Amino acid sequence: MSGRLNALRAAVLGANDGILSMAGLVIGVAGATTQVQPVFIAGMAGLTAGAVSMALGEYVSVSSQRDSEKDLIAKEKRELAENPEAELEELAGLYEQQGLSSTTAAAVAQELTARNPLKAHLRMELGVDEEELTNPWHAAGSSAVAFLLGGLLPVLAILLSPVPIRVWITYVIVLVALALTGAAGAKIGGGSVSKAALRVVVGGAVGLMITYGIGLLFGATVI
Repeated sequence: MSGRLNALRAAVLGANDGILSMAGLVIGVAGATTQVQPVFIAGMAGLTAGAVSMALGEYVSVSSQRDSEKDLIAKEKRELAENPEAELEELAGLYEQQGLSSTTAAAVAQELTARNPLKAHLRMELGVDEEELTNPWHAAGSSAVAFLLGGLLPVLAILLSPVPIRVWITYVIVLVALALTGAAGAKIGGGSVSKAALRVVVGGAVGLMITYGIGLLFGATVI
């Protein structure tokens, strides 16, 4: 359940990132020009680059985490093979720290060690399960998909809206979407839904105004 919640939280954050970054990009370009083609090109390029960046970043990060977990497992295997008595005492001591009496802790440690010593030590000492290591490919794929789904919203909104009001329609749609993703993230994490939604909406509104202003500035001075 914890792993699924973490994956869901990562998907919500990825979608939120896609919404905000792509909205800033297309609104900024729309501030510089009234033409549709530059906005379309910027949107497609941004979606592609953003999805690849998210996937690569997650793959590298999770791969490093998986390598660390494998190193810890190998180290624990060596310690169990070289000094099983000390490892048993260590495990019993960890259970004592959790509030068990010395007698009960020793009994629990002995019983778990008899069943699967490596699994018992990995879970209690390191919080690692050898059978459920993090998967970098899953992380990369989910991050890319979440970014694409989130980023498509502002791109489609600005491309399908009438040119004179496309920025403002996109602005409103994006803020509503950010409120929903902020609330969803808070709900998953057990935080305040209203505060989270307000924070992300205010931050998004300010960010979009800045990018639109930059687009207006460069559109007027360069184009």
